[in-house]
Amino acid sequence: MELSIINKEGKESSKKAKLSDSIYKIEPNDHAIYLDVKQFLANQRQGTSKSKERAEITGSTRKIKKQKGTGTARAGSIKSPLFRGGGTVFGPRPRDYSFKLNKKLKKLARKSALSYKVKEGQLQVIEEIQLDAPKTKAVAQSIGKMGNIEKKTLIVVSDLNKNLYLSSRNLQGVKVVTASEINTYDIMNAKSVLLSEGSIEKIETLLS
Repeated sequence: MELSIINKEGKESSKKAKLSDSIYKIEPNDHAIYLDVKQFLANQRQGTSKSKERAEITGSTRKIKKQKGTGTARAGSIKSPLFRGGGTVFGPRPRDYSFKLNKKLKKLARKSALSYKVKEGQLQVIEEIQLDAPKTKAVAQSIGKMGNIEKKTLIVVSDLNKNLYLSSRNLQGVKVVTASEINTYDIMNAKSVLLSEGSIEKIETLLS
């Protein structure tokens, strides 16, 4: 499969990029995408929420009223969950939400996500973006000429490009990642995926 390479002016150049059918043209596996996205979001959770149960509340353990004859329910402790300031019943405790997925399944999920983007016409190959200094305006203009200024855009570069990263981090909805950092969530979350020329070979090495 071949795609025309888009230049900085947002126009198709004479150059073509060859994309592997085994990565960008497979039958997408929805369940693999679901599991990979679920794992990614689970890994973002801190899992540090905690509430005190009745054994952890500071307070007296004396019996607050006599057992019988009050006309109300018996009560043994002010720390009971039934009273204001008492402990929480089955409250949250610190926990690890992460879980394991096989490498083959994660590769399949990323291939499926990229195949969806190609099928929906939301994947483009662009020329390498070279900046001498961080300049948000220059990146915004380039993305705008490609028709992506109002869309969530994922830019995939071959190697860390500090100037591009600094230039794009103030643009709402624009995210820059290296080829080795791409994940299923970012691909599916973006309305437009822009692959730099140099990133194609690295993605194929990563997912083949």
